[in-house]
Amino acid sequence: MQYAKLGKTDIEASRFCLGCMGFGEVREGALHTWTLGPDDTRAIVGRALDAGINFFDTAMAYSFGTSEEYVGAALRSLAPREDWVIATKYSPRPADAQDGMSGAEWIAACVDNSLRRLGVDTIDLYYMHSWDYHTPIEESMSALNDAVVAGKVRALGVSNCHPYQLARANDIAAAHGWARFEVVQSHMNLIFREDERELLQLCDEDSVSTVPYSSLAAGRLSRRPGETSARLEQDAFAKGKYDATAEQDNVIIRRVAEVADAHDTSMTAVSLAWMLTKVTSPICGATKPHHIDGPAAAADLVLTADEVAYLEEPYVPHALVGVMAQNQR
Repeated sequence: MQYAKLGKTDIEASRFCLGCMGFGEVREGALHTWTLGPDDTRAIVGRALDAGINFFDTAMAYSFGTSEEYVGAALRSLAPREDWVIATKYSPRPADAQDGMSGAEWIAACVDNSLRRLGVDTIDLYYMHSWDYHTPIEESMSALNDAVVAGKVRALGVSNCHPYQLARANDIAAAHGWARFEVVQSHMNLIFREDERELLQLCDEDSVSTVPYSSLAAGRLSRRPGETSARLEQDAFAKGKYDATAEQDNVIIRRVAEVADAHDTSMTAVSLAWMLTKVTSPICGATKPHHIDGPAAAADLVLTADEVAYLEEPYVPHALVGVMAQNQR
């Protein structure tokens, strides 16, 4: 496994990050119905640690906070605290926050609640899960800096933001001497490459690490057209992101299968090896222990320049989808 520093910090994270949205209790009204319980969570987290993955990503929004509980318990039982990097996210303050809670108060409460659920004293990487349009960015950056100064958080990140928002937030942080966003988490994979227009260039110039989610497009880049899974059939949110462009995306997916056959490896390994040519640490979900084998194989797979070009050539521009489509103003 390869490792890299996050942003300008001393946090050394594996070049693959285990996404933990698939862990947590299934409750009425849950967005995801395929999530795993504590024992399965522990088995997959253990397999990841054995493969050299030390970077784990969860959120307060995943399974009503139970993802944080399951992942924290698994990590604490399997390895010393210094051997793993835990990232989690707070949800933007609701417009009708209870009791007139300010943005700063909301962030402080979210930090403390995530610390409790994870069972740790410090969160390594703390993200704004999506842009908080109900709180001035100056207030958010000040409150997040307070969490860093207090030792509750080591580094900050932001997910689902536009490039101008990242630049503005970090300019404000620099002007005040506050902690900045060291990592950006966005939606990127071989069939959704809109971040290559601006965001990746900004991050490269400003030494901000890129840790994208949906690296396998919710499984689409790991299965040949026609193959299916419970998630492909049940994940309504992913369907909303990918179904409209399935025909054009399948051209790329078939090319991933061709390159995988040429290397006698999996489509997962090829898709993730391509990601390593673009970003710091792709996030990969897993709901079975053997799903860890894909990132492990990708770490050793080197694609040629011709193969990279072959995979990229059919891509056509895509409209923003998911959270980013909602964030357009």
